[in-house]
Amino acid sequence: MREALIHLAHSEAKMANIIASVSLSEPQSSGDVYYDLLNSIVSQQLSTQVAVVIFNRFLKLFPGEYPHPRQLLALETEELRDVGLSRGKAQYMQNVAEFWLAENLETKNWDEMDDDAIVDYLSQIKGVGRWTVEMILIFTLQRPDVFPVDDLGVQQAMMLAYGLEKDRNLRKRMIEIAESWRPYRSTASRALWRWKHQVKK
Repeated sequence: MREALIHLAHSEAKMANIIASVSLSEPQSSGDVYYDLLNSIVSQQLSTQVAVVIFNRFLKLFPGEYPHPRQLLALETEELRDVGLSRGKAQYMQNVAEFWLAENLETKNWDEMDDDAIVDYLSQIKGVGRWTVEMILIFTLQRPDVFPVDDLGVQQAMMLAYGLEKDRNLRKRMIEIAESWRPYRSTASRALWRWKHQVKK
């Protein structure tokens, strides 16, 4: 990560200031795309605290607290709803399990696919969108150059730091600014999230 921070500190003035004001640690990864997809579905539109409680309840439904695809598919929707999942999220999680079995992904080597290919591939699953896959790329697979332009936190941070307006040109301007951060846009995004959190305090 040292190379990424040095590059970003020399990319342009505003990002240099952000990098200087935040402390980033090496990201920790489970390396388990399936597990993290399920976790991300639970987390959608919930506070972190509530999502953790519900996901932990969900895990307790399974031996060893791991939701193997066949075991997840064997559960009734009402059993999943009983731990706090909405009907929609319960279905989306079973969609992930079904896709994993159909595509035989338990031993998948994701290094064989580039970022865009993974986004296109996993977005086939109903309930899994581009943003969710981008989070998987950044945090689970630790891909270095992912820029989640539609992430609300990244948008808010860049509007604040770069004086951008929330209009139809926002995404275009963000992408233009982020060009100088290549090939470390994932680290830049993490810095923006951390900086925004600090500023809010």
